[in-house]
Amino acid sequence: MSLIDRATLRILADHAVAGAEAMGWTLLRTAHSTFVKETEDFTCQLLTPEGLTFASPKGLGASWFTGLDYGPAIAMIEDGYEPGDICITSDPYSGFVATHAPDTHLWKPVFHDGAPVCFVGCHVHNTDVGGAVPASLSRTLTEVHQEGLRIPPMKLARRGVPNRDLLAMIATNVRLPAQNRGDLNAQIAAVNTGEQRVREMIARFGADTFKAAMPALLDYAEHQARRVIAGVPDGDHAYADYADEDSPGGKPCRIALTARVRGEEVTLDFTGSDPQLSSSLNMPTGGHERHALAMVGLTLVLSTLEPNLLLNAGVYRPARAVLPPGTVMNATHPAAVGMRSLVCMLSQVVTFGAFARAMPDRLPAIAAAGPSLVNVKTSDRAGRGYMASIGPVGGGGGGAAQADADDGGGSFSGFIRNTPVEITEAELPIRMLRYGVVPDSGGAGLHRGGLAAVMEFQVFAPGSVVTARNRDRSVFASPGILGGLPGGSSAFTRISTDGVVEQLGNTDVVACGPGDVVRITGSGGGGYGDPFARPTGAVLDDVRRGLVSAEAARRAYGVAIGADGAEDAAETARLRAAPRPARPDFLTLCAARREFEAVWTPDRYAALTALLARLPVHWRHFVKHRLFDAVTTPAGPDGGGADVDRAFAALAATHPELRPA
Repeated sequence: MSLIDRATLRILADHAVAGAEAMGWTLLRTAHSTFVKETEDFTCQLLTPEGLTFASPKGLGASWFTGLDYGPAIAMIEDGYEPGDICITSDPYSGFVATHAPDTHLWKPVFHDGAPVCFVGCHVHNTDVGGAVPASLSRTLTEVHQEGLRIPPMKLARRGVPNRDLLAMIATNVRLPAQNRGDLNAQIAAVNTGEQRVREMIARFGADTFKAAMPALLDYAEHQARRVIAGVPDGDHAYADYADEDSPGGKPCRIALTARVRGEEVTLDFTGSDPQLSSSLNMPTGGHERHALAMVGLTLVLSTLEPNLLLNAGVYRPARAVLPPGTVMNATHPAAVGMRSLVCMLSQVVTFGAFARAMPDRLPAIAAAGPSLVNVKTSDRAGRGYMASIGPVGGGGGGAAQADADDGGGSFSGFIRNTPVEITEAELPIRMLRYGVVPDSGGAGLHRGGLAAVMEFQVFAPGSVVTARNRDRSVFASPGILGGLPGGSSAFTRISTDGVVEQLGNTDVVACGPGDVVRITGSGGGGYGDPFARPTGAVLDDVRRGLVSAEAARRAYGVAIGADGAEDAAETARLRAAPRPARPDFLTLCAARREFEAVWTPDRYAALTALLARLPVHWRHFVKHRLFDAVTTPAGPDGGGADVDRAFAALAATHPELRPA
């Protein structure tokens, strides 16, 4: 800080963010796939010489990788760096920068006076990188080798000369080589743009000032984060939530968090989260205590509390994550990790839930989770093949102390943009039938939760395949807080040409025939506060706009509406004065979650966590399922932990490998 004053630092911060945004706009405008140019599943960063993000865009691209650390991947380039080098990786287990195979990361050194002063980096989510299924990702996959081409850190270009052998290998292993190459060229253009913007900053401010600015910007973001955390009440703030399935047709998947706030620092302890799974929901964090995937929720919380927060790796310095090895939060090779985004979203959910317990007056109810990222592979009349992203189909935000939530958006992964219907029909030979919101899907409350989105479309070719990644919330809806009600559940439906309606649950890969109609419904956000305290005028307005039905207005809000569409004031007064069941102090859970937690109590989960931690990783998913099959009745007053121990003893009696050596 001695080399740079605060005013200059602020100016440089704006220039650095503008540089990262210039990279993003270059990528957006030159990419080939809809998943990049419309959905905006990409990131751009300016990186310190050590590989830490010191500048990233606001409001452009993915917000998950604010504090991404390229350092381990940078260090894996053994022959060093020269001007014109561009490096690449997509392997989730090589440096833990790429977090699943479709995410291709590029980085480039920026040289000044013959020495590197920083790096610039970016990533895109490729629509397909080969593997077992179109679009490469499904929870049905069991090992990373099934999830498509993985590229360990290597040079894509050496002194400006492309590695044509690598390019040929990529093209050979993917379903859409022209699209992949187009997106890769866009990434190259983006890092070249970033290099140019860094050179412009050095020319304007001087190399010494620029070098001093990088650590100073990290320090400033750290200072902001510490100030926000200091405003959170000290204590151990716990919350847990669940994915509907830990595998196809499987058991619920639990993510648990205790946020231990002490002064200006916080520990995010994910102990109690599910074991590493024999499906692709696992997160590859390498146990790094500040891994970007584990810290996304904290970034969102801090950004909500401080809208002017600088988005860089300094935000994470006051925090550390406890990520037990061999769990969904820290999977070990060769676990499949393609659907890590679902567990990452749940880690955001539980982070918000934990902090909302600490300060419910400043944070909203739980938003929708599990937005479906929809891809369609089909063909036209001439047999030409097509594949493109047409999603997402998500849900609304959680109601807040100050206002209703956004409808159809605002969910976790809310940075993902919708693809306009016109673009979808231009990119794919399908017909869009509906794309809107679902009435009554937002959790009722003083401030209503956001409504779910719904998409319905028709395919026309045999052999069409629809993938709906991250399907969730068809069982466990997002809860309301402080008297607010849970949001609506999601659904996935296929309607055949003969009118047969098939509910697909959380299936994520569906084969369709000519004329089949697919309908995907997201989930709603939780409500905030007592619905009977909502002004009747706001309820009437929701009914007039088609967001809430007259029946739901009466049942959930105590507002009676007559045949003429006007409020029946007398009946409303009677409804709102009638006795009602007491609401929970904090969370209002859906019926499915209440029933599940009557069986799987915190005590039973604690016993499960303790015994699974003692087992080899490859046994954990199997044992969890067998114990869930064995323990099915509500727990007694003691919490039922001993029931889990007895069930495990019975299981170990039939499997000698489970007995202590």
